[in-house]
Amino acid sequence: MTLTPARDAAARVPAPVPARSPSPGLLRRAACEFGLTALMLLAVVSGVRWLFAPDGYGGGGMAFALLGAGVGVLLGALMLSAPGRWSGGHLNPAVTVALWRLGVFPGREVAPYVVAQLGGSVAGTWSAGLLWGPVVARPPVSHAVVRPGPGWGEGAVVAAEAGVLAGSALLLAGLLAHSVGRRLLPYAVGLVTALVIAVLGPLSGGSANPARQFGPALLSGDAGRLWVYVAGPVLGAVAGAGLCRRAGVGLCRGLGAGLTPPPVRPRQP
Repeated sequence: MTLTPARDAAARVPAPVPARSPSPGLLRRAACEFGLTALMLLAVVSGVRWLFAPDGYGGGGMAFALLGAGVGVLLGALMLSAPGRWSGGHLNPAVTVALWRLGVFPGREVAPYVVAQLGGSVAGTWSAGLLWGPVVARPPVSHAVVRPGPGWGEGAVVAAEAGVLAGSALLLAGLLAHSVGRRLLPYAVGLVTALVIAVLGPLSGGSANPARQFGPALLSGDAGRLWVYVAGPVLGAVAGAGLCRRAGVGLCRGLGAGLTPPPVRPRQP
């Protein structure tokens, strides 16, 4: 998800750039987001293939718990990796939006990150199809597209997805405001992701990440509910960040300083 601030690249730029320009290294950081998201989707689709296909584990509630545990561990590892530390390890457009609304990520870099994450989703899902063959495209795998359980309408899914991201935005704010919290962030994100998949997977689908659904929905041809799994997390991210900023408590006060690369300005003579 960034859960860690992107590495400050400004110090390595020999000449100053205009303050309104994207920070140096944006292309490299976006490429990291693309690759990390692709790896995440490759692992997710592979997990669904072996946990839910008839020739694998066979599905069931325990399959969601196993999938959640695996994805949670992987997500924490990706955030702690060198590319994850360089880009901030967002891997989730809603997280990028939340960090922007919290004031710790530049608004002008949101679009490049989101495009990279969605592109990585498609690439990772497609790679899983190449790796495992036609079984990935057939039910019940269907490229690991997320579907709600019985009785879950679109409004309920949007509310569940929004609630998860609103809580995640508050968690991000609390952890990023303290140095100890920033060190614990990858582990906290992995744990939350594992719980969301295990608990909400059989109910609302437990996506909580537009990139998680984007590639599978496009490649499976089941994009009818894609808007639900995009709108819910994004609305929740905005709402959670807005609640944090309105509260004006210690949770959010320290976020503006030192967590993102400052704009590079011409040096004063």
